[in-house]
Amino acid sequence: MFGNIGWGEFMVLLVAALVILGPERLPGAVSWVTKTMRQVRDYASGASKQLKDELGPEFEDLRKPLSQINELRGMSPRAVITKHLLDGDDSILTGDFDSPPSTNGSTPSAPSANASSGASTAPQSKPLAAGERPPVDPDAT
Repeated sequence: MFGNIGWGEFMVLLVAALVILGPERLPGAVSWVTKTMRQVRDYASGASKQLKDELGPEFEDLRKPLSQINELRGMSPRAVITKHLLDGDDSILTGDFDSPPSTNGSTPSAPSANASSGASTAPQSKPLAAGERPPVDPDAT
């Protein structure tokens, strides 16, 4: 529950509680907060147990869509595209065309497959020398 609070924030909260409540009432307040949190946790686990008892085997059917929603909530757009559109093969996104695809045995659509046969569709561009101007395409301008 307090996983996002660091030691610095905890010390600030402790000093603020000491200033606001004073040293006399601070131990009582800490014990009250601890008892209340334990009681809330017991209520939550009791409600979950009661729901599980009432629903029986349908409880797992209810949890399955919720777990799928939680799985999708944690995915990034790149992970969603890789999983659903590319069947887990992210070589298109990473530019790693030389590795074999991890799909279900389909043929690779990588440009390196055509390079070995000598049939290249795009000419290889060489880097420009210092001071050399790039070629101009009159159709593009």
